[in-house]
Parts: sequence; C-alpha cells; structure tokens
Amino acid sequence: MYELSEISISYKPTFKFSERPTVASSYDVSKVFRSAWSDDISYCEEFVILLLSRANRVLGISRLSRGGIAGTVVDVRNIMQAALMANAASIILCHNHPSGNLKPSEADLNLTRKIKEAALLFDISVLDHLILTDEGYLSFADECLI
Repeated sequence: MYELSEISISYKPTFKFSERPTVASSYDVSKVFRSAWSDDISYCEEFVILLLSRANRVLGISRLSRGGIAGTVVDVRNIMQAALMANAASIILCHNHPSGNLKPSEADLNLTRKIKEAALLFDISVLDHLILTDEGYLSFADECLI
C-alpha cells in the first residue's frame, strides 16, 4: 500500500457573477490592474494575470511572480494552472517596469508568444499583455504586438 497526497482544486468566487466588472478596452484593464497592484508600481517587477469569462467579466486576478527592479521569473505552467482552476475563457497578462520604460523587451515579446502558444492547447485566448509604469501603460494588443 502506498501513501498518496490528495490533490484538491478550488475556485471560490466571493461575489455574484452579475457584480463582476466587465472589461472592454485596454484602459479598463489598466484600471483593474492598478486597483489590485500589491505595492508601488515603481518598486519591483511583478507579473499578474486577469482571468476572464467568455463575456469578458473578471473572474479574478492571480499574482504569479515578484522579482527585483530588473525582472521577474514567470512559469507558464502556473499561468495555465490558474486559468484552468478559474475555468477562464481568456486571460490578460500584465507586468510592470519599475524603470518607467514602456517599451517591451525581447524577453517580454518571447514570453508573450510562449504563453499564447500554451494557452491555445487549452482553448484559452490571450487577449492582451499590458506593461504598467507610474505614468502610463502599453497594451500589446493596441500596438499590434500580440
């Protein structure tokens, strides 16, 4: 006989579906991310995702990593895990640049492509990737980078 660990998957919404905000633009999304950011956006780099229903209602937000002033490590499996646990139809990626520079790095572009490819396997759409700074944001979708 073997001793095995039980794996439990849980998603517990805290409010009614009709009360969830709907996002329709990158500006809407930037407001949601800013309201949920854990610290000062210029302090250290973080990577967060927004989980959405088919009607673009916010199911929740998941903080996936926190790094230093120059970067953070993101595990694509953790992104997919969060999206599947929330039964999300789509996701929006977001990270901040403490430097204040809104230009995406080559690593930002490559990571976005990698996440988008992984999400396709689960029929999950990656709608956008935002970079936030103290003074503004850049939307990959608005800039035709996704």
